[in-house]
Amino acid sequence: MTLDVVNGENKKVGSVELNDTVFSGPVKTDLIWESVVRANASERRGTHATKNRANVSGSGKKPYKQKGTGRPQVGSVRTPLWRKGGTVFGPQPRSYAFTLPKKVERGALRAALTAKFREGAVTVVDALGVEEPKTKQAAAMLDRLGRKGRTLVVDVKPDAAFTLSARNLAGVTILPSGRLTARDVMNTTRIIATEAAILRLQEVLG
Repeated sequence: MTLDVVNGENKKVGSVELNDTVFSGPVKTDLIWESVVRANASERRGTHATKNRANVSGSGKKPYKQKGTGRPQVGSVRTPLWRKGGTVFGPQPRSYAFTLPKKVERGALRAALTAKFREGAVTVVDALGVEEPKTKQAAAMLDRLGRKGRTLVVDVKPDAAFTLSARNLAGVTILPSGRLTARDVMNTTRIIATEAAILRLQEVLG
């Protein structure tokens, strides 16, 4: 697979050759699904909590004697069987995060990038940078490069001035290639990546 490399003015300045075994394979949606579920689970706060019989308010005294009243036997007003009693096996604070094998994560990212390449939603640029940190300059350059909807900008190490200029643009996300996940790729309309980032991803995913 060969992709055109453009400059900041969206004019072709070269091309990059991609390994077909990396970016032209089958799109394994099951791997993408697993990676997205893992990413979503890791962001769950997990602060839910219910009170068991040890936490609800109320006396520990036996409300009435054991026998002779005609009522059922009970030892505490905090019993789960009574209204305002404790909750049995209710949710407690916990972490939902889990890990997947590295091969699964890499396979998911490979499949997600392959899907975007086939859609023609990837623009490869020689470099991303601005002369001075101004949002107007960054917005104009991204517009020339085909910014549309949710736009993901990927570089090996994003330029500090460019990051400062583009971070306020609605729908634009800037990530280093080392932190890219399948969810980031699938949750975007357009990907603008530097040539160095594409080659780095190919090296890691190959």
